[in-house]
Amino acid sequence: MNENVKKESPVRSVRSDIYDWLQCIVMAIVICVLFFSFIVRLVDVVGSSMYPTLEDGDKIIVSNLFYTPKQGDIIVFRKDEYREEPLVKRIIAVEGQTVDIDFEQGIVYVDGEALDEPYIAEPTNDPENFIGPVEVPEGCVFVMGDNRNASTDSRTTSIGMVDTRCIMGKVYFTVFPLKNFGSDYDG
Repeated sequence: MNENVKKESPVRSVRSDIYDWLQCIVMAIVICVLFFSFIVRLVDVVGSSMYPTLEDGDKIIVSNLFYTPKQGDIIVFRKDEYREEPLVKRIIAVEGQTVDIDFEQGIVYVDGEALDEPYIAEPTNDPENFIGPVEVPEGCVFVMGDNRNASTDSRTTSIGMVDTRCIMGKVYFTVFPLKNFGSDYDG
């Protein structure tokens, strides 16, 4: 046996192990913070405007990584001048499309075509201050809640057209409550 080989002292070994563990914990925290700041976000649904698709208190996973808004997507966006909490709505039309609503029949038209909307709570019958038809400007989307008669959305001047730069991301699935876990919201 070689006597020149030094044995590591038990104190140094414990310090080294503690340092290694702390380094792993710090890296895990940094990765989690980056992941939940730039790739996905956990958002609380506030209110009933997306009922029956989403309910007040649902926790949803949202991401804007490589996301381009498209008709039918459920999105989360900020409209700070209206409300501090993020808003959750469905994209009805994207830039260049024309939206019109027949409030007597409760039918929404995009580019003259009636939308098939099996996801809504009930047809829209409240014109609010919507005067159509309207064309969605460049860089914007027209959004509505699935609970049409209890939703403040692009039909109102307080929300209006949503600038795509205000979109936090697309809703991909629900994580809570567990009865809705993993629900898919592809438009």
